[in-house]
Amino acid sequence: MALLVAGTLAAAPVVNPPPAQANLPVGSGIKNAQALLRNALPIDDAKGGPAIREIQRSLEAVSEALRIPGKKSLGPVAKDVKRASTVLDKKAGDIAASFAPDKKEAGLAAIEGLKSALVDFRKVVEADDKQAVPDAERAALSYVSTIEESMMKGMAFDVPTEYQNGPLLLGRAELEMDIKLKAVASNGVTGGTFRIVLDGYNAPVSAGNFADLVLRKFYDGVPIQRADGFVVQFGNPSGTKAEGFVPEGSEEVRRIPFEYRIATDKAPVYSLTCEDLARCNDAPALPFNAFGTLAVARAEFEVDSGSSQMFFLLKESELTPTGSNLLDGRYAVFGYITEGADLLNDMRVNDQITGVRVVSGGENLKNSVL
Repeated sequence: MALLVAGTLAAAPVVNPPPAQANLPVGSGIKNAQALLRNALPIDDAKGGPAIREIQRSLEAVSEALRIPGKKSLGPVAKDVKRASTVLDKKAGDIAASFAPDKKEAGLAAIEGLKSALVDFRKVVEADDKQAVPDAERAALSYVSTIEESMMKGMAFDVPTEYQNGPLLLGRAELEMDIKLKAVASNGVTGGTFRIVLDGYNAPVSAGNFADLVLRKFYDGVPIQRADGFVVQFGNPSGTKAEGFVPEGSEEVRRIPFEYRIATDKAPVYSLTCEDLARCNDAPALPFNAFGTLAVARAEFEVDSGSSQMFFLLKESELTPTGSNLLDGRYAVFGYITEGADLLNDMRVNDQITGVRVVSGGENLKNSVL
């Protein structure tokens, strides 16, 4: 199988989706971007980590319960919500004790918000309002996300010395990316906006590079160079042969190292793929599980050739979990579309990114010239 490359569409080989593995169970991986971001936070050793993880799992189980064919009763949902409420009542103190000092206020507000959201959730269940359950689940989990991130007391590792002078995202940032379609889609859509979360806790170099380019307005007005039903790729500088970002005053493309963290490791590895490490069966902290996964494009045989070209994955990991696909551990994931990902289905070559902006987390970007 040819690999994704950082180059023009004409120069890129055809990329086919990884083949489905018939012997693997359907639904073996988490595919929700927000859930993947929650799981990627290394908080399990915090005093309140096990408690908030139990609350998280209970609430995320609601969606699974609703998917059971023929299931009409909200009984399982009621049990999940009750379990989450019980744990929160018993362990709120432990959870609060785990907050970083600079995030304590936000964390405490999120605990109160979660308590209120769970009360409202119970009312939805008691009213047997199945249509309102997904919204109630999302509302509660949004507070869980804030609580878990409030436990992050800085970075869990030091970025290697050789990469410390480049742009680094030491935390998370949320972006909005505006898209304009060249032609009206069959469903009448003319464009839209992606909400994207960049995860610098797990990919500080990759996320920092992208955030820096966003602040430079590098992607504003950039056309989509590839949209083949498998990926949407963008970021090739128009009218140049550079195939990447060239800083002002330089003649060289700014390259970043290949970067990914294995979920059981404390720190990312750099410049080594899972084959190099003989660890392709080990799950990455940021997997290619979600529709709208954002990753760095690179040349086929140059692992550290990433620059400005990025791609969104248009496939969910259903029959191809870690170790059985050709993306995890081979391409650097650094974020996910959390809202608006359906627009990817309508995108075509020469559609345009009209603008990208940082809406929160900009203070976590270090070494940017802007």
